[in-house]
Amino acid sequence: MSEEDIETGKFIAIISYLSIIGTIVAYFMNLEKKSSFAGFHLRQSLGLWLTFAALGLVTSQFDSWFATLGFYLFFGVLFIYGFANAVAGRAQTVPLLGELYQKWFSNFGN
Repeated sequence: MSEEDIETGKFIAIISYLSIIGTIVAYFMNLEKKSSFAGFHLRQSLGLWLTFAALGLVTSQFDSWFATLGFYLFFGVLFIYGFANAVAGRAQTVPLLGELYQKWFSNFGN
């Protein structure tokens, strides 16, 4: 990725982490500009939001605020890590699942 591509896609990448709606809006914004940096972060944020929803359903079955607190802390750290990388202009995957997100959603955001 070139510096120009990073600067072009940085705003789109940042928007993608704001919510699942932000990911959808950023996807359509990236259709016009086609930034590979934005596409990278779109795949990361989509994976995080889908994993958040799936594991949230599982965690909601437990009647323990410790499980819920751990769930929110875990995803809070991952979202902050991804968001900070987008703001800093780095294309680093989120820990644990980031490489899988890039592989699973390889056609998303290109």
